[in-house]
Amino acid sequence: MDLRDATLMFLAESAAYPAVAGIAQSAHDRLADGGEIDYRVLDELVGEASGKGVLRDMRHKYGPVAFDSIVGPVLAEIGRRKPIRSTRYGYTWQPGEDPLTAGITR
Repeated sequence: MDLRDATLMFLAESAAYPAVAGIAQSAHDRLADGGEIDYRVLDELVGEASGKGVLRDMRHKYGPVAFDSIVGPVLAEIGRRKPIRSTRYGYTWQPGEDPLTAGITR
């Protein structure tokens, strides 16, 4: 299943939830017109669908294999485009500091 079809499935399954359906409609329309979709829209779609129970209902209705083929393209696109934030400490050594004690406050 491609990303456009996956967003169409989100749209069909979220008819009872206007917030989810609106995001899915916007994403599907943009993809159907041949445009690109920002990962934040897809991230919001998955978040809203999860919060409203749409993902749980889809998994129950279609089973794990079909569910993975529906949600997988959306998650893969998010994973491909979303920037990775570093969790490393951001200390920068300054000339003249002792590298063994730099960054330690007393």
